[in-house]
Amino acid sequence: MRADRLLSVLLLLQVNRRITARELAERLEVSERTILRDMEALGSAGVPVTADRGTGGGWSLVQDYRTNLTGMNAEEVQTLFFARSSRLLADLGLGKAADAALIKLMASLPLVSRQGIDHMRERLHIDGAGWYRSAEAFPFLTTLQEAVWQERRLQMVYQRADGTIAEREVDPLGLVAKGSVWYLIAVAEGDLRSYRVSRVKTASVMEMPCNRPEGFDLASFWEQSVTEFKSGVPRFKATLRVAPELLRRIRGGKAPVIESEEAPDAAGWVSLTTVFQFDYEVCEFAMRYGDQVEVLEPADLRASIIRRAEQILGIYGEKSRPLTIDDV
Repeated sequence: MRADRLLSVLLLLQVNRRITARELAERLEVSERTILRDMEALGSAGVPVTADRGTGGGWSLVQDYRTNLTGMNAEEVQTLFFARSSRLLADLGLGKAADAALIKLMASLPLVSRQGIDHMRERLHIDGAGWYRSAEAFPFLTTLQEAVWQERRLQMVYQRADGTIAEREVDPLGLVAKGSVWYLIAVAEGDLRSYRVSRVKTASVMEMPCNRPEGFDLASFWEQSVTEFKSGVPRFKATLRVAPELLRRIRGGKAPVIESEEAPDAAGWVSLTTVFQFDYEVCEFAMRYGDQVEVLEPADLRASIIRRAEQILGIYGEKSRPLTIDDV
């Protein structure tokens, strides 16, 4: 609706000192021409909007104009009750504050809206923790958060993935939660780096202010880092012949990734071209499902699985051998 969009434009102008018509159009998913018409409508309604042309220009509100009009529709209120992670807020020491904020929001809503929220919460619950919750501890997360908030350098002792210990003085730029795991993004020795917070052994905030790179965007940096990490993860291809019952179980799953599959053979088995991260994962997969899967390629991996199967058979064959006179 246009009224909702005009309100959104007004609030975006309040939050941003200056914003271009293109940015507004992208945020609100309309054309730039529509934004220009909206600006004309706001001006006609007495809202002091102004446009600065040229490089660095855009739309803004003059004379620090503010409005208290912050009404939200029902869907927007619902997102505030569900778009949060109680675990992550608790990690940051904000769990009680978040609960108090939602109580205040509920108290400020009309009775009809409160009833709608209660109705929804009784019928919808979102558990974003996953089946296997991380057991990692973050004893210095509060210290890292303080350094980030105050924009001061951080001195810490960090344990690398290989177990070695390193002392670091870094410029902290931000904190990122990936699932239930926290990462510190910081500049160390001139390079942007990511540190797993659970590996920080000691940390202290220094008096020296940190040097924040101009134009640094935390979300963009993290998205690029994730993309680069995924592209660098090893990929191991294997051709498997699987039973029909196993095919139904793994089709559409996370592992293995099925690149292609052939038509079933006379016995109903299907040959698949699959992708694992590492070769040992193929061995584990084949051993787990036993007579429901056969590794066809690569040949050396097939030979390795045959050797392991023979070793297992030897162990169990020896233990199940019937007693003879020599054993007595």
